[in-house]
Amino acid sequence: MEGLEAATENNNQLVNVETQPNDVEMHTVGVELQPTRVELQPANVEIKADSPEMQPVNLETQAESLEMQTANLDMQWGNFELQPHNSEMQEANVGIQASNLEMLMQPPNATTEPNRRRKKSFVWDHFTIENMGAGCKRAFCNQCKQSFAYSKDSKVSGTSHLKRHITRGACMQSNLESIQNGEPTNMRGRRRPNNAPRFNSDRCRHELAKMIIMHDYPLHMVEHLGFIAFVKYLQPRFHMVSFNTVERDCIATYLREKQSLQKVLEGIPGKISLTLDLWGSPQSVGYVFVTGQFIDSEWKMHRKILNVIMEPFPESDSAFSHSVDVCLCDWNMDGRLASLIINQSLTDDATDNLKALLSVKNPNMLGGQLLQKNCLARSFSSIAQEALRAAQDAVQKVRNSVKYVKSSEFYEVKFHELKQQLHVTSTKSLVLDDQTQWNTTYEMLLAASELNEVFSCLDAFDPDYKETPSMEDWKLVQTLTTNLKLMFDTASLLTTSVIPTPDIFFNEICKIRLELADASTSKDSSVTNIIIPMQANFDIYWKSCYLILAIAVVMNPQYKMKLVEFYFGKIYGDEAATYIKFVEEGIHELFSEYVEQLLHFTPTDMDEANDRSLESVNGGASILSNGLGLTDFDTYIMETTRQQSRTELDRYLEESLLPRVPIFDVLGWWKHNEKRYPTLSKMARDMLAVPVCTVGPDLVFDTFGKVMDRYRCSLRPETVEALICAKDWLKHDSGEQAVPMRMEFPV
Repeated sequence: MEGLEAATENNNQLVNVETQPNDVEMHTVGVELQPTRVELQPANVEIKADSPEMQPVNLETQAESLEMQTANLDMQWGNFELQPHNSEMQEANVGIQASNLEMLMQPPNATTEPNRRRKKSFVWDHFTIENMGAGCKRAFCNQCKQSFAYSKDSKVSGTSHLKRHITRGACMQSNLESIQNGEPTNMRGRRRPNNAPRFNSDRCRHELAKMIIMHDYPLHMVEHLGFIAFVKYLQPRFHMVSFNTVERDCIATYLREKQSLQKVLEGIPGKISLTLDLWGSPQSVGYVFVTGQFIDSEWKMHRKILNVIMEPFPESDSAFSHSVDVCLCDWNMDGRLASLIINQSLTDDATDNLKALLSVKNPNMLGGQLLQKNCLARSFSSIAQEALRAAQDAVQKVRNSVKYVKSSEFYEVKFHELKQQLHVTSTKSLVLDDQTQWNTTYEMLLAASELNEVFSCLDAFDPDYKETPSMEDWKLVQTLTTNLKLMFDTASLLTTSVIPTPDIFFNEICKIRLELADASTSKDSSVTNIIIPMQANFDIYWKSCYLILAIAVVMNPQYKMKLVEFYFGKIYGDEAATYIKFVEEGIHELFSEYVEQLLHFTPTDMDEANDRSLESVNGGASILSNGLGLTDFDTYIMETTRQQSRTELDRYLEESLLPRVPIFDVLGWWKHNEKRYPTLSKMARDMLAVPVCTVGPDLVFDTFGKVMDRYRCSLRPETVEALICAKDWLKHDSGEQAVPMRMEFPV
């Protein structure tokens, strides 16, 4: 009876404890209690010490009381994990006699009193107790046969460690069987609730195609044995698809995304500007990347790859015009083209072919003057390479010196110590360049130039250092870095995640032109040998872009025509008035085209419409003749409307400039003033969407033309277009930054 009282007292002590999810596990009458606060008063269990024959009844009363207390608790132990040290605290701090609680911990294969209502722990579905002799019992996992401590003499180990073996995935055999049976389980080894995601083969195929598109994985990966085995282990119910199937799935994803983009393009209020970037290939065929840039109804800038068109003869005069024609037809953009920019110079015949096409498909492009034949990134790359070649001996000496210092940690430490001894204040670190990216060569030369004093003394401290650049070499490097800096800063504007508007480039381009013009007057032949070729190449780019950039900067209310007048005065001197007038006339002519677009009929259309209406009324006999009547009246209406609309542009130009601020949202300003300038805002929307570059941010500083890899060239042209375009669209929708990858995979 004393043992029973002690057991009862211990049981009351257990159930009165505030039990947190990681606290002591309660093994009471074989019932698992939800780990929340449960308080039972001792009065609920009445035990009379002088009635030993009532012990089974009292224990049954205790069990029923506990069962009533826990009847309303949600027994979902899978939401919690019991820490090992908590169960150890339970065993150390709570003295539970095995003889009194044996019936509470009894495994399901043990015999107990037939009249006792008993609840069992779920662990006994997975374990079997075996007597090891000498008072020792161990629990064996039914799946993996691993044994665990259960009891030793009078001490019982509990079931916490057994639960952990099942719920935490330690039993690999149990996990494997669950996966093979397709039965997802929760942490307690029980079935998941009905809201758990179910296996869907079609959804798996869709996600597989999406993964291949977004990360440039080869389509042939579905045939790779390692990948097949990996997927089979993850989900045995998924049957790996073939190459042809995954190719169709990728194209289906592309078509769905294309349909969504088509709706977006149909809903934009303005026009679209196109860029054409030609890629080569090992097979000598070309791939033209056609990219569209536009501003939506919320005045947000967008840039999307629209087509990737294979051109069998990329050097022909019709290659670019064919690609433009395909894009305009594919996206139904006839009459909606604002400007066109190409990444390379065109022959006269190629230019004529493009202008002939645009005159039919898109006549309102300022007489073809919005056709730009040079890309800023490609032009700057060409100029930088020309300058580096002019000073290649000095550049190579600096490169070898940097390579020597960076070749070992010992040399770097020695170089740093010498720098400190000479008290050189430069904070730049030496970097070795990548000759496929001209910006890295510029940064290498800039850092080395600031540390030239250290290099000049390095040979005195290090006899192994042989190739020291001369003072003349450092002078050439200084000239290079000074004149490349402006181009580097300007090109860097294209590497940001935010698409820049063209107005910000007018100021930068003008500064570069003035800088090169000033440097070209140097009396030092070593300087002019570098600057003169740079200036000649830059003038080619300047002539092709200055009108577009000037019109764009006029659309910035901080500058308008004033900045054009300021820079043209410095650039052209006495001829400035001629070029300023050229820009003014171009702006007014372009604005007139937007005014005419607001009228529903052209004069010819009006004449035909009036003639048809008169014939229908009078049986074909015209009442008004000789150009009199409504025809002249309609012409008068058009002319007066055009004159009234022109005042909208004049009013904008005559108003005072806005105060300049470091960061000005020009698109936000036009959004706010759209109703004030209904016609001019349409023109501003299109001109501020004009791109200055044909390549993406990761290709701005490339020194070599892009070449399509061998793997993509092995695919059908339709598949190549689907993979590249869909990746671009999915990247923008997800907001992720695309990581450029080299696709050199075996077919």
